[in-house]
Amino acid sequence: MVARLALAAAAVAMLATPAAAQTWKIDTAHSTASFTVRHMMVSNVHGRFGKLEGTIVYDGKNVASVKADAVIDATTITTDNEKRDAHLKSPDFFDAVNHPRITFKSKRAEAVGKGKFKLIGDLTMRGKTKEVVLDVDGPTDPVTVQNAQRIGATATTTINRQDYGVSWSRTMDGGGYVVSDEVRITLELELIKQ
Repeated sequence: MVARLALAAAAVAMLATPAAAQTWKIDTAHSTASFTVRHMMVSNVHGRFGKLEGTIVYDGKNVASVKADAVIDATTITTDNEKRDAHLKSPDFFDAVNHPRITFKSKRAEAVGKGKFKLIGDLTMRGKTKEVVLDVDGPTDPVTVQNAQRIGATATTTINRQDYGVSWSRTMDGGGYVVSDEVRITLELELIKQ
């Protein structure tokens, strides 16, 4: 009887103990950070950054356990147009020489439905930090490839670039701006369990 009670108490304790946190590293070869911005109020221009690094801590079960720390290399920006890319790296936009890192550090995560959650954290760009909310689809169920577990997720948010000092624009004849203030950001992540 005592042995049974001890066993039951141990089982309850195990259920009450949260799952151990696991560290997942962003697979830089299979992850992207991209953005979309309206140009001259008639079309969308798409761009991406060539280098995205970071880690996610996740217990594998509860999205509220997610903690993220990511770095985007602003010097690797590309829109497939050399002249435009040089302008985007200049002080008019990202000022990549003086501010080469764009960072995101999460504060908390909130489940919003099956396979979806919100990740709230601080986005820092050009030395300015603002809280943003990432809408996340995922994480996927893990798969094992070459003895390594992998999961994936897609995160999106929309920011006002003026909040970060990315303020260059011109007014067009007849009204409107050459570059919109609203920028949509998409992160496609593949993560490797460490």
